[in-house]
Amino acid sequence: MDLIALLREAAPTLLTGAGYTLLFAVASMIGGLAIGLPVALMRIAPWAAVRLPASLYVSLMRGTPLLVQIFVIYYGLPSIGIEFAPVTAGVLALSLNAGAYLSESLRGAIRAVSVGQWRASFSLGLGYWQTLHHIVMPQALRIAVPSMSNTLISLIKDTSLVSVITVTELMLATKEVIAVSFQPLPLYLAAACIYWALSLSFEAIQRRAERRLNRAHAAR
Repeated sequence: MDLIALLREAAPTLLTGAGYTLLFAVASMIGGLAIGLPVALMRIAPWAAVRLPASLYVSLMRGTPLLVQIFVIYYGLPSIGIEFAPVTAGVLALSLNAGAYLSESLRGAIRAVSVGQWRASFSLGLGYWQTLHHIVMPQALRIAVPSMSNTLISLIKDTSLVSVITVTELMLATKEVIAVSFQPLPLYLAAACIYWALSLSFEAIQRRAERRLNRAHAAR
């Protein structure tokens, strides 16, 4: 089959898969942020009873393969009566995994804010949570943007793993076309190019966000 004709015929399926990949990545990033922010706050809390479960969660998620986590959620949990649809299981696994990495990015960014700002805020009568909300977090988010963007880019690539639980995304769409055309090399290369294009797009968004936040910070 002519290469151009093959790619033209495969394009609708691959682009549909890419759309699902993008949706999964964004949904998992939102879920990861919803998990990562409270975990980061727990990790820096002055109480050991609060820090311990957060540290355990981060260690578990970062210390085990994402593929194993997907299998545990989708294939393992039904044995104890907890069952998820493939899409839900995939997004949940990606969110839990991303949440651990995002929590570390946010924790590091919070720690990067000068201790003097905490002390100055306390001297003005603000409490711990007020200082965190009004003084520390706005600065920490600016610092955390690059590492958080890296996590999103990694999520775009990690979505390929949810194809093992029959979730339709770019990799599964590519496999479906290969099963019909028997042309794996050009189609896998085409999928790689699509992943690359998505990553480049988010890198551009990251740079724009950094410039905007740096301008706002410099204006102060």
